[in-house]
Amino acid sequence: MLIIPAIDLKDGKCVRLRKGLMEDSTVFGDDPVSMADKWVEEGARRLHLVDLNGAFAGEPVNGDAVTAIAKKYPDLPIQIGGGIRSLATIEAYLSAGVSFVIIGTKAVKEPAFVGEACRAFPGSVIVGLDAKNGFVATDGWAEVSELKATELAKQFEQDGVTSIVYTDIDRDGMMQGLNVEATVNLAKASSLPIIASGGVTSIADIEALLPFAGQGIMGAITGRAIYEGTLDLAAAQQLCDQKKEA
Repeated sequence: MLIIPAIDLKDGKCVRLRKGLMEDSTVFGDDPVSMADKWVEEGARRLHLVDLNGAFAGEPVNGDAVTAIAKKYPDLPIQIGGGIRSLATIEAYLSAGVSFVIIGTKAVKEPAFVGEACRAFPGSVIVGLDAKNGFVATDGWAEVSELKATELAKQFEQDGVTSIVYTDIDRDGMMQGLNVEATVNLAKASSLPIIASGGVTSIADIEALLPFAGQGIMGAITGRAIYEGTLDLAAAQQLCDQKKEA
């Protein structure tokens, strides 16, 4: 199981939001590349980047920072989400050296686009499902739909999606612990690998998720916890590696 550091980009800076609210952000650094350096040095095997401005704008806003990180670490898998609503945007990111693009809002509003993207860029598409009480939210989490995450995940199984990033909005950035139950339920409902996100606070959350690593959970994204020091990235990844070896 992978522990994946999140670098959330807002106005060119590294921030963390609470429950996805742009007005409730904490700045953790002015240099996204230096932040990537830090997590790579601590043993990150994949990075999760989010263009927060892009999620609201519907197009890339912090693309320069993403490109700079990808150029510095050409062999490191990088996934990017936020404002990815066209094939041109996907092509631009992949050309810049990013490994995976995360389609969120567009996947909910135009599910057919996911299949189109997978055919155009096989092996490079992740779907991001952000849920509030089990229902999927879109447009930077500003809108909550009437679609259940479990039902939507099934729709994408035949499209060629590599995995699903599942975020519990109410937990995100709140340091209240991962919603293990909802994440595992999604993994059981879908044949796609699930990357857990939202609420990872301490090593206890990783320990709670680990028993399900062989049941469709491929990783966990962590943000505020590693920035504030309540979770040690290297120790968390080591724990996952030991579980795999056992």
